[in-house]
Amino acid sequence: MSKDFGGLKVIPTSLPGVLILEPQVFADDRGFFLESYNQRNLEAAGIDAQFVQDNHSHSRRNVLRGLHYQVNCTQAKLVRVVVGEIFDVAVDLRRSSASFGKWFGLVLSAENKRMLWMPSGFAHGFHVHSEVADVLYKSTDFYAPELERTIAWDDPDLAISWNLSEQPIVSEKDRDGVQFKGAEVFA
Repeated sequence: MSKDFGGLKVIPTSLPGVLILEPQVFADDRGFFLESYNQRNLEAAGIDAQFVQDNHSHSRRNVLRGLHYQVNCTQAKLVRVVVGEIFDVAVDLRRSSASFGKWFGLVLSAENKRMLWMPSGFAHGFHVHSEVADVLYKSTDFYAPELERTIAWDDPDLAISWNLSEQPIVSEKDRDGVQFKGAEVFA
């Protein structure tokens, strides 16, 4: 059941802590205005995050990125799309969670203006549906390449329904992702 926090609609997902955020959009014939980040509204919704880094990913159709996460310097993320459309996925890596090893995915797009909040302890990945996509995300810790880990996007134990019509375009790092069974996870 969704709740409203100062115009920010918050919708729980099947993964505890992962939330869909729908900002209030003020649109007219000139275009639109929305608050993509409001600390007070997020705190009221139970998201107490101090963001330290903003990231921008530009990808073309059929690119699949992920499943990425960091150990030790874990990152919670607030993800949104400003150009195009993606299928965005969070995977619960918290061994103590009832949803450990489960995933949640949804379409984020410039058109629907939804955002996805992922607390620490989740792997993240996405697949681009549009010709291009610009994905912006805020994170709560700095990127540390030596602490980054990658789980295979096509791991059979996770069985993520990417709904692919062809083999996706992936990086070498993502091709070499480890299987979920052998991945470093969180307590």
